[in-house]
Amino acid sequence: MKIVLAGAGAFGQKHLDAIRAIGGIEVVSLVGRELDKTRAVAAKYAVGHVTADLGEALAQPGVEAAILCTPTQMHAAQALECLQQGKHVQVEIPLADSLEDAEAVAAAQRRTGLVCMVGHTRRFNPSHQWVHRRIAAGELAIQQMDVQTYFLRRTNTNALGEPRSWTDHLLWHHAAHTVDLFAYQTRSPITLAHAIQGPPHPTLGIAMDMSIQLKAASGAICTLSLSFNNDGPLGSFFRYIGDHGTYIARYDDLVDGKDRKIDLSKVDVSMNGIELQDREFFAAIRERREPNASVHQVLPCYRTLDHLEQCLSRER
Repeated sequence: MKIVLAGAGAFGQKHLDAIRAIGGIEVVSLVGRELDKTRAVAAKYAVGHVTADLGEALAQPGVEAAILCTPTQMHAAQALECLQQGKHVQVEIPLADSLEDAEAVAAAQRRTGLVCMVGHTRRFNPSHQWVHRRIAAGELAIQQMDVQTYFLRRTNTNALGEPRSWTDHLLWHHAAHTVDLFAYQTRSPITLAHAIQGPPHPTLGIAMDMSIQLKAASGAICTLSLSFNNDGPLGSFFRYIGDHGTYIARYDDLVDGKDRKIDLSKVDVSMNGIELQDREFFAAIRERREPNASVHQVLPCYRTLDHLEQCLSRER
């Protein structure tokens, strides 16, 4: 399968590593705004074509699909371009930074019938898969989720510590992971949502701290704390409090409430959530089916984010 990848930064390289591990996929074009840096990444991964123009990449012979790892503000427009050009597309999280744009992508998928998947990686991490399987088997029901998403981003840098040309966002990017995961794990729509935030950064112009409360139709609740001010352990930490057990997920690790490690080695073919996410995308294309984390499955998350943004606007 021939694909293009847009975005040669930190996350784009995670996908290139995953594709290399999967095999049977050829990245024929790498898209990036800074061509010198993009060429260096292309050389590392043996990608033969480099461009700053997504349309030029999509026009390469035999291209079936695209993976978008570009800045958030470009996601929806680029996803629409891919679908309009007849290409399957996986959009890294978030799908969009507005509900209107997210719904436009969903509508385009309906018109074209192409695979359109969003990178909600938590659905694929083996730690969260293990919990999900217990829930699906009727062995566990979530009563509460307590989630901490903490980074130190007082300057505009990416996951590699390099300067970023765009500004990240706690709500439309980082909260999206948990909002979607909460509904996915409770197997129940979110019925109540509220948010408050701290003061904006003087130069970045975004809130650096945020607190979100959610309630699902099942009665389960979720408390999410987010910060770009945290000078300590970095990342996202998920505590599941269930009727038959407590579990703490830290990316690819899972322990129970007594800190006993759970073996995840047999959950899936890899411990790498990005690789598992990409495997699902390619399998859905080959099998002509809807993928897990399709645009329609995750769209309720973006409706909740829109509601939370309105809460924060009223607060200001």
